Amino acid sequence: MKQRESKKRVMVLLLGFLGLCMQTAVYAWFWFNVYYPVVSSPRVSQDGYALGNGLKLYFRGHLLILAIYFILLLFFSNTYGGLKIGYLRPMDVFFSQIFALFMVNFISYFQIALLNNWLVRVVPMIMIFVFQLVIAFIWAYITNGIYMKIFPPRELLLISGRYPVDDIERKFNTRKDKYHIAKKMNISEGIDEIYKECLGKYDGVVVWDVPSQFRNGLVKFCYGHNIRVYVMPKITDVLLKGSSQLHLFDTPVLLLRGYSIKIEQRAVKRLLDIVLSLLLIVITSPIMLVTAIAIKTYDGGSVLYKQVRCTRDRKQFKIMKFRSMREDAEKDGVARLAAKNDDRITPIGKFIRSCRIDELPQLFNILAGDMSFIGPRPERPEIIEQYLEEMPEFAFRMRVKAGLAGYAQVYGKYNTTPYDKLKLDLTYIENYSFWLDIKLMLLTVKILFTPDSTEGVEENQVTAQKKIDGKIDGAKETTDTDISSK
Repeated sequence: MKQRESKKRVMVLLLGFLGLCMQTAVYAWFWFNVYYPVVSSPRVSQDGYALGNGLKLYFRGHLLILAIYFILLLFFSNTYGGLKIGYLRPMDVFFSQIFALFMVNFISYFQIALLNNWLVRVVPMIMIFVFQLVIAFIWAYITNGIYMKIFPPRELLLISGRYPVDDIERKFNTRKDKYHIAKKMNISEGIDEIYKECLGKYDGVVVWDVPSQFRNGLVKFCYGHNIRVYVMPKITDVLLKGSSQLHLFDTPVLLLRGYSIKIEQRAVKRLLDIVLSLLLIVITSPIMLVTAIAIKTYDGGSVLYKQVRCTRDRKQFKIMKFRSMREDAEKDGVARLAAKNDDRITPIGKFIRSCRIDELPQLFNILAGDMSFIGPRPERPEIIEQYLEEMPEFAFRMRVKAGLAGYAQVYGKYNTTPYDKLKLDLTYIENYSFWLDIKLMLLTVKILFTPDSTEGVEENQVTAQKKIDGKIDGAKETTDTDISSK
């Protein structure tokens, strides 16, 4: 097993390195044949336009330019998941490469302009991007084909507890290229029988909702026999993962603080919120103006939709969005999530929701300090009360300020269950860092263009809570009755 995993890792690294080298080679060709001649030329056009500043580079200078490009490409590809061969679907890898290449070429263009002391032609950079996209598309599918040929889907044994396995089985079935549930067993069949089955010809064991007294022994048994284990964490597991390890005694001690984000981190986070919100308000003000006029012209109703939400310590505030539904969308007084093909959404609303333009007024909420850019999505007070009845741990996510986007929005979906979103939000809270905020901001840009991120809930759901035998099956988190924010 270890040898197989080592070979897989080496292959993925080599294929990833090859892809980065090919993309850098495209840039290198344009650099030597298009941009460097301009940068190194002291010529001036007839109208006085500077065509170059006469900058001369030796071998090391060129090597530095290309090395910077390669490092930037490595950074953004790793951030967006453009190197996750076999882990992501080939189209997802290609999609990630698009964002990575765009960011790197955007930065590189201004780097060249800086070397030239003036802007250079943008057309060659666009050509670089186009050629690289073709390479990225071919590379993503060829490398995935190689990976799948060498490493077929894993045969898994699914072990469950009291709850049905339909949900987790459906999730694994969405990645049939990676996993195949070969057999299912329930803990009621006896732990000894399960131990015997684990030693069968499986590539891994999935532990789904197994009681702790059995799960602990099962995990240690699999670990002791070098069996890969996929465990669905509980709230306690997520909290402990973010704990600090103390070395005060001769035994490990895990410290779990009541609030893990330090005061200096909060100060930096707030400063970032103020700077970015002001900048984005200025940049997007024309878009907001056109959107406001379009909404008002369509039906003469209100432009903004305001709703009471809760932020840190359940403090209430009014969140603002552009109205995307009819004025009478909640005339019966019942708060409902946006369902699939919801007829309450106006034509303009469909467009601004798909482009996330409806979220732009929340920049003013961030500037006012009600929200942050990154954090758990703010929830309605009445919905919080309903969740707390079944999930008291839901209160944990309100230990930080609510956010425009967050960990649960990046790694979940609109209709991901609230229990799963809670675990994602707690992962963010317990593992907070300034870099994590930056990473989530970068990933949020990618999520804005992901189609399934706006997937609605089923029509018969009101608060997105789905019950099985009177218990919440991980209740789906409600966001807005007026938007489909992830």
